[in-house]
Amino acid sequence: MGYTDISFPSGTTFLISGGAGFIGSNLAEAILEMGHKVRIIDDLSNGKYEHILELKEKYDVEFIENSIAEYDACQKACEGIDYVLHQAAWGSVPRSIKIPLVYDTNNVHGTLNMMQAAVEAGVKKFVYASSSSVYGDEPVLPKVEGKIGKPLSPYAITKLVNELYARNFYELYGLKTVGLRYFNVFGRRQDPLSTYAAVIPVFVKALLNDISPTINGDGSQTRDFTYIENVIEANLKACVAGDEANGESFNIAFGRSTSLNDLYEQLCMLLGKNIPPTYGPARAGDIPHSLADISKARKLLNYNPDYDINAGLEKTIDWYKQHLSVV
Repeated sequence: MGYTDISFPSGTTFLISGGAGFIGSNLAEAILEMGHKVRIIDDLSNGKYEHILELKEKYDVEFIENSIAEYDACQKACEGIDYVLHQAAWGSVPRSIKIPLVYDTNNVHGTLNMMQAAVEAGVKKFVYASSSSVYGDEPVLPKVEGKIGKPLSPYAITKLVNELYARNFYELYGLKTVGLRYFNVFGRRQDPLSTYAAVIPVFVKALLNDISPTINGDGSQTRDFTYIENVIEANLKACVAGDEANGESFNIAFGRSTSLNDLYEQLCMLLGKNIPPTYGPARAGDIPHSLADISKARKLLNYNPDYDINAGLEKTIDWYKQHLSVV
């Protein structure tokens, strides 16, 4: 894998905010497997305690159940930490349109709390999750850092504000920040049951139950689907990247676009199903097409993703078959 050659000094301690969630729990597992110390802060509003229990069964992991919206909790969480991997956020574009105040509180105020606490604690590097949604209505493909359009949702605005604060904290306070603009991450532990679940686990769950899933829009919209192992690589390489990466944001993807129709066809093939999808109305705030230029991440982070969508889907489906009950 693309991060197995990364080494940190003995006793290195990582804080993962949102570590009970999909991406956070996978990051925690990878770092614990490398033999390093991990502390997690999560209020379980989106993450699952069962992920924490899975980690505790195999590793000595510290868990703080609290919200990053509480500054005192962020201070406590950052004490003695070398690297912060800030994954805690409320996701989902449609949900952000319904409850924008919640998104501002958690995604903006919470991130600001984490950065301020990291400054006070003398953290070596603050790596945080941004999103491809910051590109908004910018039509040019592939998406290149530095060329963004108008954000199309409260969620996208929160992520853009986070990037502005992160750059500012590096320039004013010397906090070494690195932003990772995730493009449609998928893989093990991604929840298919949420009302606002991502498309791949929703499709897999439906197909395993012989149900026709709904594709929002005509299915021609494209995404740069990114397997979780690539995201783990990006986070760890961001920790050890040179100073030229500080204060910057990077596209984290594979660099290949796939339409929802093609994705669905591939999932049907891998699962041995022949079920036509149902088409519904397009979702408000959705970006029609997404494809990342990852050359900046390759150059400054040494990011070199191993898993394309085909390899990622095979591993993801294997995991769902083992862990997802068919009802």
